[in-house]
Amino acid sequence: MSRDLLTPVLREPARCAAYDLALWDGLLRQARNTLLLPRLARLVRHASVTEILPAPVLPHLQAAQVLADKQAQSVRWEVKCILQALADLPVPVILLKGAAYLLADLRAGYGRLFSDVDILLPKELLGHAENALMLHGWMMSHHNAYDQRYYRRWMHELPPMKHALRESVLDVHHAILPETSRLKFDAQPLLEAAQPVPGWENLRVLAPADMVLHSATHLFSGDFEHALRDLVDLDSLLREFASPAFWLQLIRRSESLALGRPLYYALTSCRRWLDTPIPREVMEQLIPMGPSGAARMMMATIHRRLFAPGPPASPRAGKGLAQWAAFAHAHWLRMPLGVLAYHLAYKGVIAPWRKNEA
Repeated sequence: MSRDLLTPVLREPARCAAYDLALWDGLLRQARNTLLLPRLARLVRHASVTEILPAPVLPHLQAAQVLADKQAQSVRWEVKCILQALADLPVPVILLKGAAYLLADLRAGYGRLFSDVDILLPKELLGHAENALMLHGWMMSHHNAYDQRYYRRWMHELPPMKHALRESVLDVHHAILPETSRLKFDAQPLLEAAQPVPGWENLRVLAPADMVLHSATHLFSGDFEHALRDLVDLDSLLREFASPAFWLQLIRRSESLALGRPLYYALTSCRRWLDTPIPREVMEQLIPMGPSGAARMMMATIHRRLFAPGPPASPRAGKGLAQWAAFAHAHWLRMPLGVLAYHLAYKGVIAPWRKNEA
């Protein structure tokens, strides 16, 4: 079944009341494949249609909610451990993405699944933070010498760290884009505008406009692994923050940080897939920030393939090509041509012969 069953229900949860068992089978598969099954369970519960669903559906929704609750509990504990490890830092720790949504009690954190915890720190403190984290059990997951250089020289984060006992994954960022990226800006304004998290000492999250811009940049600079899940995050953030002051700040912030292009992609995709209520004047201001002509049509086609949930076992026609195009576009954004050619040559030719390099 190649029909998109998920996004219509995300837009209007009560629609699932008309789904028979065969359609629910496809819907559950699509929701699980996109990491949105707990979110679907929550939407269905709030739509008050649980009582009329086919009986075999309910255990799947209940299990998904249990899993999401358990992961939320684990993330809160993980953040507490991170704060203990970094207690000597002279600045607060800034949470990013899913963990930030959860601890800030935002709707985007309700029923969200996690693969890691992301934090943001000033670049000059990375060495101090890395040493402190290693003393508390986190280890580098990339031991290859080239990968270590790749992250430390070109990227916006340390190599991912994994805890020796809990096996939790931690990404320590000093920016939201690689240092070689064509989209460049100073991360200091984000650090300065970060807001405290009630009930948590020495913990911050990004300001609302910065949070949306980071989510948009993370997704539309090439990380499409969980594309629809991340778009649902953006939709939730935009709906919760929506106000005339927020929209004005979002546009101004995108201009000052030179992030208008990913914001254009984010808002147009949210409207297309999830009917996110975005003021017309906001969309009109974004048009000059987007691509023009053939590039706009090409990117719209790629995004349409990437966001379509489809069946997990056999991707929709053209999705593989769209994923390759998005991968190529992301690397073109991240690196100058010379650096990109060197990186791809190493990964494609040299790395397979040096698997045991330490």
